[in-house]
Amino acid sequence: MDFFSDLLNAMPGALAQGLIWGLMAIGVYITFKVLDLPDLTVDGTMCTGGAVCIMLMTHGVNVWVALVVAFVAGLAAGALTGLFHTAMGIPAILAGILSQLALYSINLRIMDDKANQAINPDNYDLLVSLRDVRQLAADNPILVGLLFTAVIVALLYWFFGTELGSGIRATGANPNMSRAQGINVGRNKVLGLMLSNGIVALSSALYAQYQGFADVNAGRGAIVIGLAAVIIGDVLFARIFHNFALKLVAVAIGAVIYYVVLQIVLTLGLNSNDLKLFSALVVAVFLAVPYWKGKAFRGRAKAIPAGKEGAPHA
Repeated sequence: MDFFSDLLNAMPGALAQGLIWGLMAIGVYITFKVLDLPDLTVDGTMCTGGAVCIMLMTHGVNVWVALVVAFVAGLAAGALTGLFHTAMGIPAILAGILSQLALYSINLRIMDDKANQAINPDNYDLLVSLRDVRQLAADNPILVGLLFTAVIVALLYWFFGTELGSGIRATGANPNMSRAQGINVGRNKVLGLMLSNGIVALSSALYAQYQGFADVNAGRGAIVIGLAAVIIGDVLFARIFHNFALKLVAVAIGAVIYYVVLQIVLTLGLNSNDLKLFSALVVAVFLAVPYWKGKAFRGRAKAIPAGKEGAPHA
């Protein structure tokens, strides 16, 4: 009985975190699924957005302005990775690693060479705060997370339906054919990386407000959580969600499911030091599911003799 009461008590926080990280996962989806690029920049950008937002707010900047500047900082981080990859010919995964390393020092500079910068909800007008997660109010982090998710999904659905957005999708689907059709593949890769990291930085800004501080290690392992959300959403909803907007919603739901499962495991008594191991195992299992399903399907297909498929209907 204590397990269910503890779980119920912790569930609002899990839902709020899942929705905020779901925005980050949508950013990962753009590079991982749309552009078909492995981008590790997000481990650095997931700190950059929060650091920029918290530092601006503690210096008197309006929260909405701070969010916009955090988004722009994410765009810049994505542009750096994109230029490493397209202008310098560095493989995408290495370009992301280089940007991530550079961002660690940049993030420290943003936070005045401190590893952690706190913000007090009593002194600043935050959009989301952990202390409001159980309140039935307009500033409840769950409601705010749902609103931001709906707006981001709607904007991305519109953007990827434009000529520029369609070009980015075509670049990820088949860069050689896109190039043959006169599409600027390099530019589209840079734009896609910028958009992805901008959304990640926006998520980071919200998450820093939610937990009340920005930390230089906040993004460590973020790519694993993002991939987990993308894969969980794809495995569970791929057969029923075919519209692009619904695929983005599936990613957000995947992040919520990830955090709910994580909370269940923590409530059962998992050592918090094992969270990274658990995250890696979750991603590995969900990545393996499509392979296992395909292997099982091929096995059944081989077990049916040729010409026998229609026998029962003869």
